[in-house]
Amino acid sequence: MDTDALTAGLLQELRRTRPYPALSLTMPTHRRAPDNAQDAVRLRNLLSEAHNRLEADPEVSREVCAAIKQQLDRAAGELDQRRAMDALVLLATSDEYQIWRLPRTAPERVVLSDSYLTRNLVAAKAQARPYWALTVAADHAALFSGTTESAQEAHVGGFPLSAPREEFNPQRMERTGDTPSNFASEDTRNFLRTVDEKLRAVLATDPRPLYLVGIAPALALFDEVSECAKDAVGRVTKGAPADNAPRDLLTELRPALDARRAHFAKEIEGRLDAARGRKAFAGGLDEVWAAVREGRVGLLAVEEHYQQTVRVDQEHLKPVTDEVVDPSDATVREDIVDELVEAALDSGAEVFFVADDSLKAHGRIAAELRF
Repeated sequence: MDTDALTAGLLQELRRTRPYPALSLTMPTHRRAPDNAQDAVRLRNLLSEAHNRLEADPEVSREVCAAIKQQLDRAAGELDQRRAMDALVLLATSDEYQIWRLPRTAPERVVLSDSYLTRNLVAAKAQARPYWALTVAADHAALFSGTTESAQEAHVGGFPLSAPREEFNPQRMERTGDTPSNFASEDTRNFLRTVDEKLRAVLATDPRPLYLVGIAPALALFDEVSECAKDAVGRVTKGAPADNAPRDLLTELRPALDARRAHFAKEIEGRLDAARGRKAFAGGLDEVWAAVREGRVGLLAVEEHYQQTVRVDQEHLKPVTDEVVDPSDATVREDIVDELVEAALDSGAEVFFVADDSLKAHGRIAAELRF
């Protein structure tokens, strides 16, 4: 699965307590040759490590060990290297497996616990900035789930929707003298009201920024009858046929996506400047980590590709650079940035990823504090 599938409900399900062990395997991957040639070898090594960990764990019975191995083998057999992104996450118990492909790198790791490791999933979704795009016409509406890199049609909440076909009525034509405009038809208004109703249900379940795409008359009528339209963050006035390809849609949306990103970059910069002025600012991993743990962060800003391995030393974080990391060392956090992102979101903070080097003066990560 891709990160846009990570709804609040699914995240809650992934985090629930399971019979020990719930196995989480993470590793960086590569999208293109020749770099991706190493991915299969790396995965085999991690699967071997997972097998050894399971066999050596006195809390894992022989039957459970064999069942989880079988689930991991099934997951590995299902992988398609052509769909690789920047990281792979495999989750498995004796009853199931899940495959997640992330547009954000993750360290090599095998974790046995009573719940799945979710920090890399959460951080990748936050970085991908998922959104909904509704293509709307007089007789058809489709919903697309998108990120900065991709868009695909979403078959959720009853979408796609098509209006019932109106039977040809010669008496009506004789009375009007012409075929009535689709956008003057009460049937069209009712259809778009239905679209709005279905869309509100989707947004209630999975809130995301909404973009609207369609010709001007369709968007104008949708504005009149829709409650969702007023909250749309962007729109593209262009034809939206029923067979609109996701790749074409992403191309059409790109200017609106870039404009919104630029708007947020300025807004975040202004909020951080104001926070410094009123002494409600934290900068750098150590300060931000302390503030997140105390639940004080209202806004967290992180550079897009910032990753750092650290060692926890007497309530402080110290960067680990040249030394080899011992996987059994509990003081080492290889993905502390993802951990901070997940914890900040859990505490109700807003999280935004910003351009590389834009926070260089503040240690690549900064926060506006609530108090």
